[in-house]
Amino acid sequence: MNIVLMGLPGAGKGTQADKIIEKYDIPHISTGDMFRAAMKEETELGLKAKSFMDKGELVPDEVTIGIVRERLSKPDCKEGFLLDGFPRTVPQAEALEALLADMGRRVEHVVNIQVDRDELVTRLTGRRICQLCGATYHVVFNPPKVEGVCDRDGGSLYQREDDNPETVTNRLEVNIQQTQPLLDFYASKGVLANINGQQDIKEVFADIDALFTNGKD
Repeated sequence: MNIVLMGLPGAGKGTQADKIIEKYDIPHISTGDMFRAAMKEETELGLKAKSFMDKGELVPDEVTIGIVRERLSKPDCKEGFLLDGFPRTVPQAEALEALLADMGRRVEHVVNIQVDRDELVTRLTGRRICQLCGATYHVVFNPPKVEGVCDRDGGSLYQREDDNPETVTNRLEVNIQQTQPLLDFYASKGVLANINGQQDIKEVFADIDALFTNGKD
């Protein structure tokens, strides 16, 4: 099963990705993971990507697509994959379609986890992180036992600078503008499914699971 996972920051993609790969035994592939692996293996494309990243520049689409092709050609993707963070644009989505067609495959499901903007702001601005171990908490949804103190090691919890309301709101606006054309693209292909991300985590996954199960019938 070949899946593209979408959703705005704070929608819970990471949680659902873990559940999907556990049940369906397919690799979770993020753009960052692909770049890091290609650079570590010192592939030709990995070194090209590194040269751009070292200069603080965006990696060109042709290099990114090449790295995606290499990753999807690996044996662990034989039964499918879960792409997270790619594609980000319509041209990337078109290029993904072309490379998958070359492999005799296609994107079967695009899962978009939907959460209201106000809810996303609440989720993102309430995040707190341990200075020592990096554990993540939330003042509403996952508070520590003692306010401001990590349960694991007693480290102090802090709020990232980019988690303040103004920055979060701006970040969401940019993401919405960037992702809408991609959502429209996949909707036109008949593979987009919008999932209510404001339910309980188990209910969100139940809806995703039902989508995949029904898609097999």
